[in-house]
Amino acid sequence: MIDTLSILVLLLALGGPIAIAQIGQRSVAGATRLSLNLLLQLLLAGLAITCLWIALGPLRVPIDTIGLGSPDLGTLFWAAGMSAIFVFGLGPILLRLPLWLGLNGFEETLSALADLPIWYLVLAVVAGGIVEELLYRGIALAALTSLGLDPILAATFVVTAFALAHIPMWGIGPALTTAISAAALTAFFLWHGDLLANIIAMSSPILLASFWALLSPGCGAKNRYGEGGADDAAQR
Repeated sequence: MIDTLSILVLLLALGGPIAIAQIGQRSVAGATRLSLNLLLQLLLAGLAITCLWIALGPLRVPIDTIGLGSPDLGTLFWAAGMSAIFVFGLGPILLRLPLWLGLNGFEETLSALADLPIWYLVLAVVAGGIVEELLYRGIALAALTSLGLDPILAATFVVTAFALAHIPMWGIGPALTTAISAAALTAFFLWHGDLLANIIAMSSPILLASFWALLSPGCGAKNRYGEGGADDAAQR
């Protein structure tokens, strides 16, 4: 029974976001309707709550195993350190990586998301950081290791699923960068085991990048390079 529940929560945690992302792809490709996007956020939140209930209830996973123990001063230090690495080190490289590889970047989806109000984008980033870290780094990683997988192999599954979930909405290029950042976040979590620190470290750089992109004149590639957009960016 416990193994069955572990597999169920694993399928929900890793497969649920991919299914919801498929719906989100249609939303971005169309008129980016606020009501549909809010519904998707509610679905993700409901998915996370369901998985958390199964993990802490029937499966009796210790809360510390998921990384939700009492936060302390170390939480802030870990969060600040990881955020600095993403903002000043890894982040700038990952933003340019799709362009270097000749893949699509973040611009098209950001341009579509610019039609949505700022309050919703902030909500989506904060809620997304909480839900994704809880599902992938917290619950899925615990479920995989409980099934006997080596932590490194379990982390590989988690990172792969995390990247796949970002393909429908963002495309191959951003999903590749997401895989790299997810690998870093997973390695940090295996090291310190503090999920709250991961949530802060994941959300804060995305918030900064989103505000920088969406509050600049235009959006996406136009934000950074003017009216020439991505074509001018590629020539620079």
